[in-house]
Amino acid sequence: MKRFLIALILSAVLLGQSAKTTPKKPVAAQGTSAQEDKQIEAAILAKLQKSKIGKDGFKVHVQGGVATWDGSTSVLQHKGAATRMAKSAGAKAVVNNIKVSDDAKQDAAQNLTSGRRRAQVKRGEPRSSQ
Repeated sequence: MKRFLIALILSAVLLGQSAKTTPKKPVAAQGTSAQEDKQIEAAILAKLQKSKIGKDGFKVHVQGGVATWDGSTSVLQHKGAATRMAKSAGAKAVVNNIKVSDDAKQDAAQNLTSGRRRAQVKRGEPRSSQ
C-alpha cells in the first residue's frame, strides 16, 4: 500500500512539473497606433546611427509598441545594448532575435573563468592625510 501511495505522489509531481514547461508565448502588442510605432522606430534608428552598434547592420521593426531586432554580431554586449536602446526610445517591449557568434560566446566564457578584472587607476599626486 505504501508503494502505491508513493508511486501515486511521484506521478502527480512529475505531471505537475511537465505541465509547467509550456513554451513561451510571443509578446503581445502593447496597444500603440501605427503613427506611434513609426515614431518609436525612427527614434531607435536615430540612436542606432549614433551608436557603436550601428555598424553591425541590425534591423529593427516596431509593431504595436513591440520592437523586434534581427541580425548578428560578434560582440556579446551589442545584443543587450540593442534591447536597452529600444526601451529607451519608447518601445513597450522588445523581442531580441540578434544572434551572437560562437567566438564571442567562447570569449565571454573564458573571461568568466579567468575571474573579474579590476580597473587600474593611475593616480597623479599621492593623497595627503588630513
